[in-house]
This record gives sequence, C-alpha cells and structure tokens, in this order.
Amino acid sequence: MLPMHPHELLARVPLFRGLSEGAQISLAQRLVERRYLAGELVFSKGDTGNAMFCVLSGKVEIFLPPEGGAERVDLKEVNEGEYLGELALFDEKPRSASAEAKTDCVLLELSREDFIRDVVRSEAAVLAVLSEMAVRLRDTNAMLSQRAAKDVVKEFEESLSWRDRLADRVAELNGSWAFIIGLILVTFGWAALNWMIDRPFDAYPYVFFNLLLGILVGLQGPLIMMSQNRQAAKDRAQASTDFRVNLKNEVGIETLTREINALRKEMEERLVEIERSQIELASGAGEPASTRPTRIFSGT
Repeated sequence: MLPMHPHELLARVPLFRGLSEGAQISLAQRLVERRYLAGELVFSKGDTGNAMFCVLSGKVEIFLPPEGGAERVDLKEVNEGEYLGELALFDEKPRSASAEAKTDCVLLELSREDFIRDVVRSEAAVLAVLSEMAVRLRDTNAMLSQRAAKDVVKEFEESLSWRDRLADRVAELNGSWAFIIGLILVTFGWAALNWMIDRPFDAYPYVFFNLLLGILVGLQGPLIMMSQNRQAAKDRAQASTDFRVNLKNEVGIETLTREINALRKEMEERLVEIERSQIELASGAGEPASTRPTRIFSGT
C-alpha cells in the first residue's frame, strides 16, 4: 500500500476537516517530514510541546514511562492516518506522555506557529478544532465517570454454551477425588461382576473394559485442553479489566494531586498577599515592628 500524500493525510485529520482544500494544500506544504526507526523516541513526557505529528506511515506507541518503580504503561497505538501531540498546538505545556516509534515510521510535523498562522484564520477550521476537542473531552469524561470494575467471571460464564460448560465440568471432575474413587469402584465392580456370573461378558483380562478406559482417556484430553484455553481467555479478560481499573485510578489520583497542588499554591499566594497588606497597614499606622504581624503560613 502506497503512503498517503500529505494533503490527503490532512484531509483525514478531524482537526483540519474545516479547512478548504486550498488551505489544506497550503498547510501541507508547511509540514516537516520526520523519519524514526523502530524503538526511537518521538518525544518524552515532560518535554515542552510545540508541535503535533501526523503518521504518514508506520505505527507509534503512546505510553507513560516507568516512574518510582512502576512499570511502563502503554496507552494507545497510533496508526497510519492518525495524529498525536495535538495538545501542544494550544498550550505549549510539557508533554503528558511519551511517544515511541513502534515500527520504522514517517511522521509529518506541524509547528504551533504554522498552525496558528493558517488554521486560526478560518472560522470553520476553528469550529472544527473546538468540535474535535469537545469530542475527546467527552470521551475522557465518560471514561472517568463510568465504572471500570466489572465481574469478568460472571460475564464470561454467561457467554458459555452448553458444550463449553460440559467441557469445564469434565475438567473439574477429572481433577477431583470423586473421579478417582469412582473409577476405582467401577473397576472393582466390573471385575467382581464378571467373576461372579457363570458366563462373564468381559472375562479376564477385561479387554472391553480396557477399550472403554482408552476411549475415556482419549476424550478427556481435548475436553481438558478446551477448558484450559477458556481459563486462559478468562485470565486475559480479567487482566485487561484490572489494567483499565488501575489506569483510571492513576488518572484520577494524578488529577486530584494537581488540583490539590494548585489549591495550595493559590492559598499560599493569598496568604502572602494578606501578610503584605497587613504589613503595609501596620507601617502606615506607625506601629512598632514588634507588633507587626508575622508570617502565618509557610509552605514546605
């Protein structure tokens, strides 16, 4: 598959759909081509953002780097025709995540200056940008507001067919003392019955009974493997749910921490302003230094 032309790529990006074709072509001429090898960082968390990227070919992984002993968290895979780092076009604040080339890729870089020069002039483009940002904000709010935890086992059990339930029941029975004791009793009962009657239907060495045991063993293997495969799928679903729960909690804690830090900073600024006002009032009234107010708050 041939890579897209930069103009065609911009037409697929929601942020630029409001631009006229001429404006898209003009903006495409300002894009700077960047090539990255697999495993190479596109940008790191904390870097000052001053540009966004469109994926012309290849794949890019968005992730949170390991911090404080925590493992790396992969957030999203950006494929051909998609974009990343668009928040840098609006605030020039540090990157909130890192980006790494998952495969050899070609990216088109759009600087904040070119974005403001070409896009902000168009009212339709501005509305398209606001619409796209609103959609992403709603998606984020939905993720944070909905309940991430769920009973994976219950949902998995409800989706099983009667054949799946039979295989699970057989696997469960094979791993129990009831099966062992039952098999021993059947074996002794079979032998005793053929020994007691005058014309045994399966005399020693019990060839027919051995045939039945062979069929039983042959059927047990596939049934147990099917049950193990379903258990592995159930474990993967549970792990995926745990990841979503942990990610949601991490985002919530990070948001709460930022809000607390902002509130604390605001309180410090207000208290410092109050102290300054009190000192000015005291100085204007000619109070001695010993009666002037002292600092009532000190940040750590």
